[in-house]
Amino acid sequence: MINPQIFRQYDVRGIVDKDLTDESVLLLGRGFGTYLRNMNLKSVAIGGDARLSSPRFKKIFTKGLLSVGCDVIDVGILATPVLYFAIQELRTDGGVMITGSHNPPEYNGFKMNVGLMSIYGDDIQQILNIILSGNFAEGHGKLETFDGIIKIYQDYLVKNIKIERPVKVIIDAGNGAGGPIAPDILRRIGCEVKEMYCDMDGTFPNHHPDPTVAEYIQDLIKEVKNSDAELGIGLDGDADRIGVVDEKGNIIFGDQILNIYARDFLDSYPGEKVVGDVKCSKNFYDDIKNHGGIPVMYKTGHSMIKKKMKEDNIKMGGEMSGHIFFADRYFGYDDAIYATCRFIEIVSRSNKKVSELLADQPVMYNTPEIRVDCSDDYKFELVDKVRDSFIDEGADVNSIDGMRVTFSDGWGLVRASNTQPVIVMRFEAETPERLTEIKKIVEDRIDSLK
Repeated sequence: MINPQIFRQYDVRGIVDKDLTDESVLLLGRGFGTYLRNMNLKSVAIGGDARLSSPRFKKIFTKGLLSVGCDVIDVGILATPVLYFAIQELRTDGGVMITGSHNPPEYNGFKMNVGLMSIYGDDIQQILNIILSGNFAEGHGKLETFDGIIKIYQDYLVKNIKIERPVKVIIDAGNGAGGPIAPDILRRIGCEVKEMYCDMDGTFPNHHPDPTVAEYIQDLIKEVKNSDAELGIGLDGDADRIGVVDEKGNIIFGDQILNIYARDFLDSYPGEKVVGDVKCSKNFYDDIKNHGGIPVMYKTGHSMIKKKMKEDNIKMGGEMSGHIFFADRYFGYDDAIYATCRFIEIVSRSNKKVSELLADQPVMYNTPEIRVDCSDDYKFELVDKVRDSFIDEGADVNSIDGMRVTFSDGWGLVRASNTQPVIVMRFEAETPERLTEIKKIVEDRIDSLK
């Protein structure tokens, strides 16, 4: 049978040959295919990332899709945004990307789409219910392979990106799926490129492929500091999340990356909305206002941000986690390779160094994400209790996703993780001392309500 615990909020994910067996992957293919057929949809693009199990799972998932009457186009081993691009280019009804994203090598997973929209939440549970009921569609689909999508994708990006001068960049793909794709694009648009770990290797021998964690980009930082490169770029395992290092080797965090894009975007589209998740800095939201835009704070999760952008016709958005979404000049999904190109466009037009792009902002002191173990059964209830206690006191609380309580000189966030049995916290303040105080206020409140 199948382990219901692998059906997460945004995808299906588990340990290879434990949670994800050949049998469970076949059932998942049949379940997703039936879910599509129930909506009178049937054509599916399928791809896989660099992980050792991805080719096997791609073959088995395809068998499941075909058995319920879906027509499948296998686009090969590639990055997640290239799979999204294939859905657009090949005009399929849906798609599935077999990827463990930034998880350890023993994991793999499945990101499923209807059109360009990621399915999540209740829809993923619908697929589980189809599998548990055994009520699968019947039919015999046809399979074709298409091995040219990477080149079409590369040509598209090159055609639609224009830099004003050559930019020196170092790119660390973490041995993930973006490695064989991104450097060629960057060279063709006019960059001088040094590659790090751009060969695909599903064992990830050099470092874990998550460029948003400082530990995993130390090699990139060192390389940038010892060179005359203008910036360093890190990609995660399936190249839908970006990390940036400035010319001094300092990390530019996800909300700051989004802030740099937003300033450039608002120069062309004054008065437009820009959406960020609840983890983003006060500087980010203030800066959108200061540059003539309308800041929108929304729920964490790439599926959630994409949904909000589509519903409200928002052209730009992103998350602390490095997912950046461009519906301006692009298709609205998260693509770290395209985001890299757009960042380099900005650098090529600016007379400032990367480290100076946000130098006019106030200095804020903040924590990284803090994760505290809390059972799946209780984590949402605990966050609700904490939120209600601050509301009862008349505090300024945003409850769009957990609780973000704002003070005159800082804020604290408490939310339940949608993917792990933890609650997630983040804090920011104008001084280190106040940061400690706000953190203690919120943590003490959590302890008192456990």
